[in-house]
Formats: sequence, structure tokens, C-alpha cells
Amino acid sequence: MYLLDQIASKLDLDRVEDKQKVIGERSGTEWEIDGKGVKVGDEGFVIIECRRYTTSKQKQEQIAGLAYRIIDTGADGAIIVSPLGLQEGAAKVAEAENIRTVHMDQNSTRTDYMFRFLNEVFVGASDTVHVSESVTIEVVRGPGPEAG
Repeated sequence: MYLLDQIASKLDLDRVEDKQKVIGERSGTEWEIDGKGVKVGDEGFVIIECRRYTTSKQKQEQIAGLAYRIIDTGADGAIIVSPLGLQEGAAKVAEAENIRTVHMDQNSTRTDYMFRFLNEVFVGASDTVHVSESVTIEVVRGPGPEAG
């Protein structure tokens, strides 16, 4: 959620909150969501789901489940974070239910990442720098209190 919070304004959000539970307005069920994107002025929210599936794109049924959570919780939509994106049917459901996709490399960390949202690419890279320093301190005694 840290990385999404860094680009919250580009996602039309004020801030991104961590994992939490949201109560369904229709079902009364408790939903655990990976994150919550709060809209500017606290005017609603979007559900954020992170799915690090590395062998297949998100399927239609998976996105339909997310679409129901949007309806049940009263969310304004959702953001799904995934390294591979959506299958064709899933993309149609996402379009119909205001589910946006953020493509994030599966090996991303807080400092080393690559993700794509709409037509923008965000990259972070870090490196380790080794610093060695030595300090020499020479103590010189000045004249004692009797000098003068």
C-alpha cells in the first residue's frame, strides 16, 4: 500500500490505507480488503486488492467477486494490483464496474519497483553504498592552570 499511497493523487485518491475489514451494507458480511483508497475530502472509497499471481492473468470469476464486494460495501470502485493483468472477460467486468488495474512487477519492494497505471510508468531503484571512514584524534595538553 505504501507505493500506491505515494501516487494517490494520480489515482484520484487522498490517501491509501492498509488492510482492514469493511462491513457489507447489503449482506451484513465482513469483508477483509487488502487496502482502501479514500477519495479526496473523504467523499467515498475504492477497494484495493493485491494479487501476485505469476502464472495466469486475473480471471472473469475473480473480478466478478471483486465487483460484488464493490456493490455490497458501497465502494465507488476498485483497484486491482497484479503483475499480469486481466483476461479478456475479466477486463470487460472491470470496465463495467469501475475496477482499474495497476500492473506491478512481481518482485517489487518499497524501494525497488516498476509499476504501470494508465499511460504512466513508475520506477524505483536502490543500491547499497559502503562508506568507510577513519578519524584520528590527537589530544594535546595545553598549559595547566598555573601557567599564565
